[in-house]
Amino acid sequence: MKVTPARWAALDTLRAVRRGELADLALGRALERVSPRDRGWTQELVYGTLRLRGRIDYLLARFVRRGLDALEADVLDTLRLGAYQLLEMGSVPVYAAVSQAVEMAKAVGGRGAGGLVNGVLHALDRGWRDVEFPQFERDPIGHLVTWGSHPRWLVERWVARYGAEGARGLVEANNRRPELYLRPIGLSAGDAVERLEAVGIAAEPVPFAPDALRVPPPTTAIEALAVVPAVVQDPAAGLVVRYAAVPPGTRVADLCAAPGGKAVALAESAAYLVAADLSFGRLSRIRENVDRIGGLPVGPVVADARFPPIRPVDAVLVDVPCTGTGTLRRHPDGKWRLKPEDLEALTRLQREILEAAATRVAPGGLLIYSTCSLEREENEDQVEAFLERHPEFAPEPPPAGTVEAAMIGDTGQLIVLPQAWGVDGSFAARLRRNA
Repeated sequence: MKVTPARWAALDTLRAVRRGELADLALGRALERVSPRDRGWTQELVYGTLRLRGRIDYLLARFVRRGLDALEADVLDTLRLGAYQLLEMGSVPVYAAVSQAVEMAKAVGGRGAGGLVNGVLHALDRGWRDVEFPQFERDPIGHLVTWGSHPRWLVERWVARYGAEGARGLVEANNRRPELYLRPIGLSAGDAVERLEAVGIAAEPVPFAPDALRVPPPTTAIEALAVVPAVVQDPAAGLVVRYAAVPPGTRVADLCAAPGGKAVALAESAAYLVAADLSFGRLSRIRENVDRIGGLPVGPVVADARFPPIRPVDAVLVDVPCTGTGTLRRHPDGKWRLKPEDLEALTRLQREILEAAATRVAPGGLLIYSTCSLEREENEDQVEAFLERHPEFAPEPPPAGTVEAAMIGDTGQLIVLPQAWGVDGSFAARLRRNA
């Protein structure tokens, strides 16, 4: 029996993730050898396995006598893929999930590995319902680590900050499949809905994010973007642009621009926007969006945000590299890749970028600092420390009604939490330089 190309693509993606690659990039490359009709299935297998890896490992550990640490990495990932098919993909018959995993295990680990995978998956299929997970009421952290499928260090941080119930809401939000959202460019959300509906594509506005549209399945991003000028953008990211409230006709610099959703949205009303990013490859995605939409005054520049090659401008956005803990439902590989020490390294980098960005804000101009993180060290603490070093800047909330009042923190910062709004998480601070 041959293993299907879709399953090999899934395993190759997990291998790449183990090497430190981002899942979306690795999967995109692997899908090139999968038939179009199987690509959605493969994506569900990969992202579902990553999303529920902690839960799957807890179950598998009950049926692997020597423990999961004794398994070769390829064999363990083969077990995970097979387990996800058994547990979550009802369209896959048990015999197909098991037999395909067995053949894959033989190919990567020999006949012995095939026998082990056969025994474990059959035992899992018969006995997983009898496995007891830690109860939330008695052991909330244990429950969120195992059934909730999140690393313990993150769960402990979130329980300390949001309480057990708040952390459970966040974990549950992260485990939901992400939805497709668009931000129309050059036309209103209402007009975009009419255009989409005219060709049979359903779309609906997002009540708390006036610039966003939700496009339910089975419509794909490619299909929707062929109808309306727009970018794919979660409402949380779009709210950062809305919160920034950059006046029309100004000169703007986005110093960490890729993949470019915020840059394109800001360019809609700017006199000119410099879109800078360190990666030429990632910057090409901005150019693709600009070329597809047309008419946007955007100048892409390959540059390190710590050394921005521009003169002072009216508004500078720094959407800095961060842990991305607000986007784990879209990037579930992130929660297994992140380590506590990454937080310290990223906060140092953010501080350097902020220092450089401050020098490129013209007198009286705006500095907008944003992340897709939920961690205080990257958000509130970072801004507070910056303001202590730079008395020439002061917090300035956006005009009343720009975003929902419940999203504005005590010092005028934007705080979007997945457990509260059902979208990604984001943070932003709007800082005005004195004249």
